Amino acid sequence: MNKCRWWLMTLLLVIPFMAQAQSPVFYQNNFPPEEFKARWEKLLDGIGNNAIAIVQGAPLTNGFNFPRQSNEFYYLCGVETPHSYLLLDGRSRKVTLLLPPRNEALERSEGRVLSAADSDLAKQLTGADAVLSTEGMTNDWMGKLLGRPAPAIYALFTPAEGSAQSRYELQTANAGIAADYWDGRVSREAQFIQLLRTRFPRADVRDLTPLIDQMRSVKSPREIALIRRASQLAGMGILEAIRSTKPGLFEYQLDGAARYVYLINGSRLEGYRSITASGTANIWNAHYYRNNSQLKDGDLILMDYAPDYGYYTSDIARMWPINGKYAPVQRELLQFVLEYRNAIMKRIRPGVTSNSIMSEAAAAMEEVFKRTKFQNPCTKRLLASW
Repeated sequence: MNKCRWWLMTLLLVIPFMAQAQSPVFYQNNFPPEEFKARWEKLLDGIGNNAIAIVQGAPLTNGFNFPRQSNEFYYLCGVETPHSYLLLDGRSRKVTLLLPPRNEALERSEGRVLSAADSDLAKQLTGADAVLSTEGMTNDWMGKLLGRPAPAIYALFTPAEGSAQSRYELQTANAGIAADYWDGRVSREAQFIQLLRTRFPRADVRDLTPLIDQMRSVKSPREIALIRRASQLAGMGILEAIRSTKPGLFEYQLDGAARYVYLINGSRLEGYRSITASGTANIWNAHYYRNNSQLKDGDLILMDYAPDYGYYTSDIARMWPINGKYAPVQRELLQFVLEYRNAIMKRIRPGVTSNSIMSEAAAAMEEVFKRTKFQNPCTKRLLASW
């Protein structure tokens, strides 16, 4: 047997096993179908028996950003395929997942994606009653679905949260676009609501956001486990940044040390961009992002950073001396912050508002504040503004 034939036979034997070993994981494994079904039952109870809910998934990523589903859609079915929809019918209490047809060009480029061609598999993975193609989502199909009398249609009026995004920032960005005289685009969510109202004028279109928010405010044991792991990784990353700190480095190098810890421990993305701020001027900016200043002996540095771990994150911040030793006033400041934090934590309990907790903590810290050397009218006004 010549060498070429030997290599060919070897490849034919090895490739199937390589393909099996390297098959991409194209569906999450943190939540079983039973958990999604429990969420659907709560949502169906919330919309009532003469309504349907339509939840729009995230679009195809524009560029080479890491593909990520919106938080809301992922919460309801765990599917990451772009341009997917989830339909929950309160009349029949049936759930239909709508997936786009197989995109062979995309799969050749990026790997397997769950599609309408995988209907049986998708039903098994998600627990959906039916899986259909988005190609069938025509006006006729929707009209037949609505029937007479027309049910209410629930959809999300608020912006869908994606990678390192929160509703407040998205709404602020949308307001800026709308106010731009040479732009004025509406958001994808607003466009979806507008299309529903235009194409089905008889329907009563309602906001699904309050119901989803209420459901998401109570975490399941599996969700708590993911949040706990995200918090552990956030702490590990910041500890690595602390160990790496010395005068002369740049803020972005500590950012990189923390990010490395997140990535090698299973996080694919950041929960939010790193705030790695050294010196009073940078720390004063609540959401400082440049991270390009050089670390100076005698300054403090603040890091506020956490990973996106399985679509869940944390929010941890720490401040420490760049040279490894606290000056007396720095130690006093950090001790005050720690005591304030403990005062807040002690007062968190069921049945009270966050404003009440903050007011109680501020009152308890008044005497402590008076004993500090940095106590002055400016600082007092700042604390009162919290």
